[in-house]
Amino acid sequence: MIHGVLNVYKEAGFTSHDVVAKLRGILKQKKIGHTGTLDPDAVGVLPVCLGKGTRLCDMLTDETKTYETVLLLGKSTDTQDISGTVIAEAQPETEEEKIRACIAGFEGEYMQIPPMYSALKVNGKKLYELAREGIQVERKPRRVQFHRIRILELAPPRVKMEVTCSKGTYIRTLCHDIGETLGCHGCMEHLTRTRVGRFRISDSRKLSEIEEIVREGRLEEILTPVDQMFSGYPCISVRPEADSLVFNGNPLKETSFAGDSRPDRSDAVRLYSSEGLFVGIYQFDGKREIWKPEKMFLERP
Repeated sequence: MIHGVLNVYKEAGFTSHDVVAKLRGILKQKKIGHTGTLDPDAVGVLPVCLGKGTRLCDMLTDETKTYETVLLLGKSTDTQDISGTVIAEAQPETEEEKIRACIAGFEGEYMQIPPMYSALKVNGKKLYELAREGIQVERKPRRVQFHRIRILELAPPRVKMEVTCSKGTYIRTLCHDIGETLGCHGCMEHLTRTRVGRFRISDSRKLSEIEEIVREGRLEEILTPVDQMFSGYPCISVRPEADSLVFNGNPLKETSFAGDSRPDRSDAVRLYSSEGLFVGIYQFDGKREIWKPEKMFLERP
């Protein structure tokens, strides 16, 4: 089985689930998971986790993300993007300073109401399923963070922006809300995800490219190993006599660590067996004076 993370370039027309299904066929492996849904019309970075790497899905979903988007002023749609049915139109705002000031006002924390056309569930049913049935339900606002919104090109009625934001953020809702705040309506015309954490669009690969690389037996060239996802953590190995403890996920005393160095107890560490096998992430428990496993990725020898 293959373990790690692939930086996939999701093309327009594919759902995130389509990407996973196609990779299962390319890699001949079932244990694959994606790390955050991209709308079918959106393109860009979609990290896909393989094997033991699927335990990273939650971590990658929580990562900060960066997008490039085009806001179209003057139209509001039922889906909040250009693919939807137009439900309101108005003369687009053209005063550049007013547009810039409005967009700047969205930076920072913001209570965002998720769109009806989304995969969020209410009473076990996805919102977009209810929307397709013509059913509108109340959605509670969610706290999101816009770390930075940078205008790349301002040519009303279109505004091209780069948006860096927290998890759970809907860029099409941002476009809608900017339009409503300006009093002229707005919707999202285009969306490209350019970064998810460490994964950037410049390093992403289309499915056709990945298929060719697999055929040539070069997958390791584009696969990020599971332990490298924690490359910023101190690296610690254990003594041979402690291997049986870590193989069973037991806590450890510092005397189990190989060598004389001791990690900072405030840091999580990448833990390896005496033979260099990645075990998982350990964190110091001050109450028990012991290092305990936080996330295990062990492949038993």
